[in-house]
Amino acid sequence: MACAAAAASGGAKKTADPGFARCTAHQVPEAVARHHEHAVGANQCCSAVIQAIAAPVPVVWSVVRRFDNPQAYKHFVKSCHVVVGDGTVGTLREVLLVSGLPAARSTERLEILDEEQHVLSFRVVGGDHRLVNYQSVTTLHPSPEGSETTLVVESYVVDVPQGNTPEDTCVFVDTIVKCNLQSLAHTAENLARKGRSPS
Repeated sequence: MACAAAAASGGAKKTADPGFARCTAHQVPEAVARHHEHAVGANQCCSAVIQAIAAPVPVVWSVVRRFDNPQAYKHFVKSCHVVVGDGTVGTLREVLLVSGLPAARSTERLEILDEEQHVLSFRVVGGDHRLVNYQSVTTLHPSPEGSETTLVVESYVVDVPQGNTPEDTCVFVDTIVKCNLQSLAHTAENLARKGRSPS
């Protein structure tokens, strides 16, 4: 989806909190829209990416919900180590990234894990990258086309690095999110064909 950029853009709606706006510009399915409204500061941008996956929600969720195993479908992740917690809200993970990226590690905190509504949210709390104050929300729900297809929506808000524009930032992050979701589709569709969940 196109970048829904910053509090200064027409895609963000002012809230009672001065200096913040509620980001609502990205087009997401009504069924999950409330999960993808981000408070966006003056030097931040937000966006959302939607991916259809030819697998039922329980199969896709079995991959997404594993906060301790993002490398199951995120190919930019080399390894993951849980620093604090047991996979419930508040868990901290240390993610090591593959070489060639402009970063080597990221520390991330699990903010939401809703098993019934199929919602996962995490935020970046440390690392040697430029995605400062990054927070994402991922939701899963059945496609209107049938229960064997899942719509995955991943939205995020992040600071715009110095020297970059909101548009440049969103293009960069959108590219990573799209790659991750395409890999998720491949992984989940393979699992669905084999009739099993990941170990």
